[in-house]
Amino acid sequence: MEKIYEFLKKAGTYYLATIEGDKPRVRPFGTIDLFEGKLYIQTGKAKEVSKQIHLNPNVEICAFDGAKWIRIAGTLKEDDRREAKKHMLDNYPSLRAMYNEDDGNTEVFYFEKGTATISSFVESPEVINF
Repeated sequence: MEKIYEFLKKAGTYYLATIEGDKPRVRPFGTIDLFEGKLYIQTGKAKEVSKQIHLNPNVEICAFDGAKWIRIAGTLKEDDRREAKKHMLDNYPSLRAMYNEDDGNTEVFYFEKGTATISSFVESPEVINF
């Protein structure tokens, strides 16, 4: 999990794909956290992405670090614990202008299960199941 987390941190921005009805929706994200050995993302409950994840928790992330790219396909699960939200926000102080672990809007999800594939044009893909 550490390798996946470090890749996403280095990339800075990743793209999260969800499903809305029968259409894919992709948007940039930048929040990634490793908490209790699990990979977490953060959003607000008022956002469409939150609604999409609750209806269909199957998502995919894609990021590029300049030489390699990663695709992470998996299932997200909400973690409503205050400590999970606080850990995320403590790692992204700039989010505190918009979110707070007690605001009723902050939401974190972790990958319950997934597969990460790290690829490049010159090496064989590395597959990590978690």
